[in-house]
Amino acid sequence: MTVSYASKKLVRERAKFLCEYCHSSEEASAALFSIDHIVPQSLSGSDDPDNLALACQRCNGYRYNFTTGIDPDTGQMLPLFNPRKQTWCEHFIWSADGLKIIGITSIGRATCNRLDFNDERHNEESIIKARRLWIKGGWHPPDEDPRQA
Repeated sequence: MTVSYASKKLVRERAKFLCEYCHSSEEASAALFSIDHIVPQSLSGSDDPDNLALACQRCNGYRYNFTTGIDPDTGQMLPLFNPRKQTWCEHFIWSADGLKIIGITSIGRATCNRLDFNDERHNEESIIKARRLWIKGGWHPPDEDPRQA
């Protein structure tokens, strides 16, 4: 199945051109973001817009076809954050300096862990460096949940 141009346009506009997982801006990226299947096609997920989310290349790669993650605080396996059914700001906050995403619920922590939002598993800090530059440019962190505007 191929996601139609109209669906891709709807997903990008609905997300206000932010990754629906880490809230990176597509405008600050060298590549267009991916249209992610929340329930992956490999698990019979559909191309219905309610199953689609805008995802940066990083989040899309880490998410792959996973639908669950482990909350590092409890060790519990939980579903990942679903941008069609949940609100970002109820599960995540930005650190005071705007460089890190902090999971404030078990689903938020499991998602931060699975998608390695802060480069903690790989000690690369490339996303932290990018966020630092975006802050200097005044593009980060985003002001609001894209669904709330």
